[in-house]
Amino acid sequence: MNFRFPMMFAKSLIFPRSEKKSSARRSLWGALLCIGLSIIPLIVVLSITNGMIQGMTDRIIGLASGNVQAYVSTRLKETSSAQTYIEWAQQFKTVQGVNEVYPEMGITALAAGKKMRTGAQLRALDSDIFEKNAAFKKLFTVLEGDVSHIDEKHAVIGQKMAELLDLHTGDTFRIITIKTNEGKQSPKLTSFKVAGIVSSGYQELDALWVFVSLETAWQFVSIENASFTVMIDTPDAYSPDLVRIQKELKTKYGKYANYYRWSQVHEAEFENFSSTKVMLVFVMILIVLVASINISSAIVMLVMERRREIAILKSIGASPSEITLSFIITGITCGIGGLAAGLPLGLLAAVNANQIVKYIEKAVNLFARAGYLIAGVPVEEIKAIRLMDPAYYLQDIPVNLPFAQVFIICIATVLLALFVSIIPSVKAGKEKPLDILRKV
Repeated sequence: MNFRFPMMFAKSLIFPRSEKKSSARRSLWGALLCIGLSIIPLIVVLSITNGMIQGMTDRIIGLASGNVQAYVSTRLKETSSAQTYIEWAQQFKTVQGVNEVYPEMGITALAAGKKMRTGAQLRALDSDIFEKNAAFKKLFTVLEGDVSHIDEKHAVIGQKMAELLDLHTGDTFRIITIKTNEGKQSPKLTSFKVAGIVSSGYQELDALWVFVSLETAWQFVSIENASFTVMIDTPDAYSPDLVRIQKELKTKYGKYANYYRWSQVHEAEFENFSSTKVMLVFVMILIVLVASINISSAIVMLVMERRREIAILKSIGASPSEITLSFIITGITCGIGGLAAGLPLGLLAAVNANQIVKYIEKAVNLFARAGYLIAGVPVEEIKAIRLMDPAYYLQDIPVNLPFAQVFIICIATVLLALFVSIIPSVKAGKEKPLDILRKV
């Protein structure tokens, strides 16, 4: 087969010398535009979902559980005081691969502010946890105050709780817990001052957190009502070596504790993240598929327009396979053209996702505010609309460009353009010149 002829004929199909209007050529360019437009949201969705999932995962691992989390029994005699509990947890560092341990006491409580109350998850940790723990130091943003050291009179709270209770640095709030004394339970009220207000950027994670020192917690919390855990840090949360570390911890120190990897502790959350990403990508791929089908329609129209030329070319010696290849090349070129148009725009939109969301948010709020005012809604009752509510998403969209996946998308788009071009191209190659010329 002579490949030069199919290439030249395909070039004339895409860029004809004649100025004659062609509906088929307009359809071909329309198909190219549709593919380009469908590639843009696909790239953006992949980049944003990857960044979101990675950002949420890092915060859940670093701030909530550690790479491995130990659930300690309250029957352990070392939990009778903060000092003995801290010393007991330090033995985990004898296991190869364990970098640091952070013993913790947790209890569900009630936090009371100036005007209202809300549920709280009390987390008792080392007083210098915000300096000692690399994840705390990196992922928490200090909005107010100083969190470098927590003493018996001060506590650190999350941004959401500060907003609910209308608290600022230096304000006093109360923690209400249940104290057990000789089998009898009674409420225990403890006052703290706000040492600092922090945010992880993911309110669903830290909305109820109140941080106090371990030594302080033993003064007002009953061991029977508390939970004891140890966050265990390793060099890499995603390393296969995590399984060995977990097994070794269980073998050496498993009498009064159970050990779980972060992927086991938060299995439900990560399955939810993964299923959401799969569904979003599936919808975007369907859009690309529908856009690619336009190539097939455009080639059918192109074949109908160029039937006379096909007949003449076959009459002078062009083979059916050469005619077929010409139209396949045309379809693939259309797919590549759409990819070339959509890919850089998609990457550009992904990199500037935060700015784009903010501009859209401003526009939506502007129109919504105008609509509310026209409807007679009082100004003070109009609330701002958040497209990316920090109660459910990260405050800022972390963009993670998935270059490997982008490469797969490029290959898949070209293959898709090839597949949808085959049937109409084969039919073009089977056209009989005598039948065509008789009808002309």
